[in-house]
Amino acid sequence: MTDPLHADLLALAREAARRAGALLRDGRPADLAVAATKSSPIDVVTEMDIAAEKLITGLISEHRPHDGFLGEEGAASPGSTGIRWVIDPLDGTVNYLYGLPTWAVSIAAEQDGETVVGVVEIPMRGESYHAVRGRGARATGARDGERELSCRAPAPLDQALVSTGFNYVTEVRTHQAEVARRIVPLLRDIRRSGSAAVDLADVAAGRLDGYYERGLHPWDLAAGDLIAREAGALTGGRPGEPPSRDLAIAATPAVFEPLQRLLEDFGAWHD
Repeated sequence: MTDPLHADLLALAREAARRAGALLRDGRPADLAVAATKSSPIDVVTEMDIAAEKLITGLISEHRPHDGFLGEEGAASPGSTGIRWVIDPLDGTVNYLYGLPTWAVSIAAEQDGETVVGVVEIPMRGESYHAVRGRGARATGARDGERELSCRAPAPLDQALVSTGFNYVTEVRTHQAEVARRIVPLLRDIRRSGSAAVDLADVAAGRLDGYYERGLHPWDLAAGDLIAREAGALTGGRPGEPPSRDLAIAATPAVFEPLQRLLEDFGAWHD
């Protein structure tokens, strides 16, 4: 039986993600422009990123005023309840800026430092993914309806479809491209969606055999990592380590270890 607190956190996260997703989908201005940059001139923030984070933190604070926050667009407070919300209000900002449909709202709730609830809302697909620690992962969507999630059946690495992403710092992305060049002949193929949250949801839904990326922040992967794990995927970073900025991997149990070993051999975690 789901812990009543976790059920309440899930309901609040789902509502916040739904509202933020609707704002981003329906409120996107025709003349949307870059409001700021982050790690490089091509790592952008739009006014809609900021508006969506404000909506999410405002709604959560109405219901749980003493919780903490960690948000991509600046929300940061420790809180006093042991609950911290880790928020990416718009994962895939460059896609959104260009009018591409692959972007998501990602909201996770941590309890005493451990992620217990995760929600990934993908408005342009009409899909929402969610998980509670120890209770499995589920999705709702116009195409497939409501369903329990399960990662793909076992397949060897050379038949695996794997997604990745690239950093916005030139030196880092150049190295990532070299790793991808070396690894792609050993896989079925590589995909690149532009949203870590979407990629992790797709691993959970069985649409990908695996995903890896270097340079992710906690808000990029907190919700999606839990959803993937609760759908039966394995997640981690370098051997024996959890996902981190050095390296994050999510894959089916059959693909995870050989993919992790290749990424270690190819130095995917450093320049």
